[in-house]
Amino acid sequence: MSLFCDVPLAAPVAVFKLTADFREDPSPNKVNLGVGAYRTDEGQPWVLPVVKKVEKMIAEDNSLNHEYLPILGLPEFRSSSSKIALGEDSPAILEKRVGAVQCLGGTGALKIGAEFLRRWYNGTNNTKTPIYVSAPTWENHNAVFANAGFEDIRPYKYWDAQKRGLDLSGFLGDLESAPEHSIFVLHACAHNPTGTDPSQDEWKQIAEVMKKRNLFAFFDSAYQGFASGNLEKDAWAVRFFVSQGFEILCAQSFSKNFGLYNERVGNLTVVAKDEDNLNRVLSQMEKIVRITWSNPPSQGARLVAITLNSPELFAEWKDNVKTMADRVLLMRAQLKAKLLALGTPGTWEHITEQIGMFSFTGLNPKQVEYLVKEKHIYLMASGRINMCGLTTKNIDYVAESIHEAVTRVQ
Repeated sequence: MSLFCDVPLAAPVAVFKLTADFREDPSPNKVNLGVGAYRTDEGQPWVLPVVKKVEKMIAEDNSLNHEYLPILGLPEFRSSSSKIALGEDSPAILEKRVGAVQCLGGTGALKIGAEFLRRWYNGTNNTKTPIYVSAPTWENHNAVFANAGFEDIRPYKYWDAQKRGLDLSGFLGDLESAPEHSIFVLHACAHNPTGTDPSQDEWKQIAEVMKKRNLFAFFDSAYQGFASGNLEKDAWAVRFFVSQGFEILCAQSFSKNFGLYNERVGNLTVVAKDEDNLNRVLSQMEKIVRITWSNPPSQGARLVAITLNSPELFAEWKDNVKTMADRVLLMRAQLKAKLLALGTPGTWEHITEQIGMFSFTGLNPKQVEYLVKEKHIYLMASGRINMCGLTTKNIDYVAESIHEAVTRVQ
């Protein structure tokens, strides 16, 4: 009898199970619209040209070694990451009240932020502080905050299924009724899974209510630059909140915009009221990192830091990012045009109104099941598709299959 005989088998993570099912499918027509990673028009992963160039520079730099980094991470990575989030000329940076923690991807940044907030925000060890996540949201948001010890995780209204867009009045209503000091997890841009972002005017309304109600903003920024092709535009909401005097946390991921998925390059930017508060916050975050991964890896962080700190490489990276963003925008336009040409029932304007890697199609679970089982098109049960999975070679097949699903399955 094993000591572990009572351990239940955990359900597989949905998006990785979807990819495994796709790989095993022998159909020549199969299409993977599930995985959250960029693909070229040939359906292949893309190593950014600037990344290849910097990897070669690192390999040939004999001054580098494999000594431990500081616990909080590579200093030049942390500072340059915060600068692209807040802007080079951010008053908060100039006032020395911005700091950062190098983390293992965006998930690691959320984890360190959640652990810190549970220990030191709204009292000490306050597990009762409500955490609000959008309905729907990336499923890991719920799990990360629950795992950090928060007991009250609530949805806030976000997606209007009828109009296939933002439910602003519902969102503002939930902000108004939330208990003071509640924590709201906000998607900085390219909302996952809906691809629907508030406009700048809507963000202003959201910030106004949050300020009035003393609510805490924890931004998740996983797609800066990747969403619109413009770094400044994609960081607008974060920068506006900081300009309004908010103290915030911002989890940043470089998985998508650098294509560094398996290097786990993340950053947690902290904007505090002043330098003294910042130093105390970072001192506690250092303690949390010490018992979590103790010390971060250097390769991905060094690669990002070198790129962001060289004007020439930075310009090349922005061009690479725009290449990815433009391909996504092209696939959105083509998919919408093909569905309209087919006369597919329903409205499809939301496909081009949404932004970023994902589109929330509005397909129901039965229609999704039909696409997976009958057409070998793999997508999430929510109807979320990764626009990067579309190519000029498969887009006609996908559009015709969606048309078939919508007309045959209610």
